[in-house]
Amino acid sequence: MGIVLKQSATNTIITYFGFAIGAINTLFLYTTFLGKQYYGMVGFLLSAANIMMPLMAFGVHSTMMRFYSHYKSEQEKERFLSFMLLMPLLLIIPLSAITDFFYNEIAYLILKKNPVVAPFLWLIPVIGIFMGYFEIFYAWVKIHMKSVFGNFISEVLVRVVVMFLLFAVYWKWISADTFIYCLSAAYGLQFLAMKSYAIYVKMPVMSFQFPDNTKDIFKYSFFIVLSGSVASLLLEFDKVIIPAYEEFSSNAIYQVAIFIATVIAVPSRAMLQIIYPITAKLMSENKMGELNDLYKKSAINLQVFGGLIMLGIFLNIDQMFLIIPGDYGTGTLVVFLIGLSKFYDVILGNNNAILLNTKYYRWVLIFGLLLFVMAIGLLLVFIPIFGAITGAAVAALLSVMIYNTIKLLFVVKKMNLFPFTINTLKSLLIIAVVFILFYFWNFDFQPIINITLKSLLITIVYVWVNYKWVISPEINQVIDKFLMRLNKKSKSN
Repeated sequence: MGIVLKQSATNTIITYFGFAIGAINTLFLYTTFLGKQYYGMVGFLLSAANIMMPLMAFGVHSTMMRFYSHYKSEQEKERFLSFMLLMPLLLIIPLSAITDFFYNEIAYLILKKNPVVAPFLWLIPVIGIFMGYFEIFYAWVKIHMKSVFGNFISEVLVRVVVMFLLFAVYWKWISADTFIYCLSAAYGLQFLAMKSYAIYVKMPVMSFQFPDNTKDIFKYSFFIVLSGSVASLLLEFDKVIIPAYEEFSSNAIYQVAIFIATVIAVPSRAMLQIIYPITAKLMSENKMGELNDLYKKSAINLQVFGGLIMLGIFLNIDQMFLIIPGDYGTGTLVVFLIGLSKFYDVILGNNNAILLNTKYYRWVLIFGLLLFVMAIGLLLVFIPIFGAITGAAVAALLSVMIYNTIKLLFVVKKMNLFPFTINTLKSLLIIAVVFILFYFWNFDFQPIINITLKSLLITIVYVWVNYKWVISPEINQVIDKFLMRLNKKSKSN
């Protein structure tokens, strides 16, 4: 876990820095400078682009991670990487042609409730292409174990550009309509930055010869396209369907709540960026003992980190909405529901990476298709009962819980790998007790002071109990090293 912890720690810092900028954008600048209508529109366009991204990437970002370690000679690797850069065009070209041909029909279905989005619909596939090739070049640097700077481009660059653009709207340098066009250009900039860094890490040597295992590559990529599309639909479909029931302002409330809840998954995103290629390597070498050890360590470490973030959000959510401009407090329940779904994602560690690198990977598609059908059914059931945003959140939570449980049980049964230990239960107990202790207790100060003081107390109690119970030996080692350094400094002074 040495390289994992080192790069994960750096990635976590970068990712949280990016999330801090994103938080300022999402919770303050969008809500103040752009307003609910345009912010809801931005959320719709980006969610639709995220749904298209797996198609535009043709699954190459995952295929690259799976097959790269199988090649031994440099010539084989160069031939493979060249093929990976060209393969997405096989879907991008026909999809673009179909989208252009049926543009009016597609627009009619989307514009019934919110015709104001009409001028921007063509940006969805464009942003999708930028996102797709960004992921391809991001995978390019990760297979060379260079995830840190790529993570900076991924998590920070677009958010900084968006912050500047939002201030440009406030200073009346650009209009809200121009902002949306510039936002799509920001994703183009992100793609170009990642491409430049990938070329710096490993200059491609173009070869127009097919790899020897082209058939296997196509089969796996096609699977990733389908499974990735299903996964994106499960994650983003709720944000696309809400405007079919209500105005974009409801989507804006949902977007803010989703962003707050997503912070829980930040440690997972940071760690899995380096764990995924290691998982693929261990499985290609059939080192199942080491893989099982990595599985358990990743699960408990992410549970400890994710639990602390979840507690910080859940126990301060009312105060958070007091400092967000505009009336967004109706999204409180959404934060709890989506937050629980994100936490369940987190505690499974590298479960997805394991499943996608086995001979059973096709089952992910079957599970995903079944869950997508179920998710649509749940949306249609719960939105009329609870309203658009709460109903969508309930449907999302149930879908994620069922989907993840099925994948977990499949890995346990087929591969005899299990992520949980007795410390998993201890960690859940600590989270529950800390939640009960602090939920009904608030300071009578200004909201920011309340959040700061309460978060400090929660962190001290939570970290101390986890340390004493040795929930994660790796985290305890990090704390011990930190305390030793402090002790040395105090003695030297």
